[in-house]
Amino acid sequence: MLDYKLLEALATVMECGGFERAGEALGLSQSAVSQRIRALEIRLGQPVLVRHPTLAPTPAGQRLLNHLQQVRLLERDLSTALPTLETASPRLRIALNADSLVTWWATAIGDYCRQAGALLDLVIEDQDVGLKRLRDGDVAACLCANPQPIAGARCIPLGRMTYLPLATPDYIDRHFPDGPGEAAFRHAPAIIYGPHDQLQHRFLARCGYHGPFPYHLCPSSEGFLRLARAGLGYGMIPRMQVEERLATGELASVAPGEVLEVPLYWHFWRHSGSLLAGLTTQLEAVELS
Repeated sequence: MLDYKLLEALATVMECGGFERAGEALGLSQSAVSQRIRALEIRLGQPVLVRHPTLAPTPAGQRLLNHLQQVRLLERDLSTALPTLETASPRLRIALNADSLVTWWATAIGDYCRQAGALLDLVIEDQDVGLKRLRDGDVAACLCANPQPIAGARCIPLGRMTYLPLATPDYIDRHFPDGPGEAAFRHAPAIIYGPHDQLQHRFLARCGYHGPFPYHLCPSSEGFLRLARAGLGYGMIPRMQVEERLATGELASVAPGEVLEVPLYWHFWRHSGSLLAGLTTQLEAVELS
């Protein structure tokens, strides 16, 4: 039989990114957390964590984390059927991209989470890499641009987000006086969300440019927009985030007519209970643009 205290220790280490913070979250010493992980590895006869160069679950650890995610959700269904069974409020750990969070996500799921009494543990990841979190057993579901389902999970297309290459009119006058072209792209500072963000590269490739370009790194959707509004650079911004600013002329496209359509897919573990199934139903009704 599995000892779920040991599995909770494993999950908390991964969620907190280390043993010391996991101990603080569990009310244990770092040594006690390490002992629980060691006890789990002895029981299994194999390691569950790779500690170097970065902390990551082994294949066995991934399977255990995936199992625990589903058990947590199924326990919620059991407590509904057996009201005398005390359980904590269900917490859904979900990976999603920052642009979805800052635009449509809260509106789409707000009513359902309030009615279900669900708590969210949101992990922000670029839409191109979020699926790794689900594969590693770190989350129960993820929102990403990858359409390929993984074993034991389902994948549902939700629609597309439209991105535009935007900057202030003054910035465009300074850096793109003759419109988009190789010389402008080589020298005009861009804004990129993070090292995994490929939207800017895709846009430049569509325009026929494949060379180097200067850029700011800004891992915040709100900060990204603020940099663009301050005239520090141009970047790929969701249209639904800036419709009013486009209408007033505060922001404009550096390449009118050029857009990027990014598909979004909802991945979640099969047999994870009614809470995640209900959330999935809510998301299927979302209209993205």
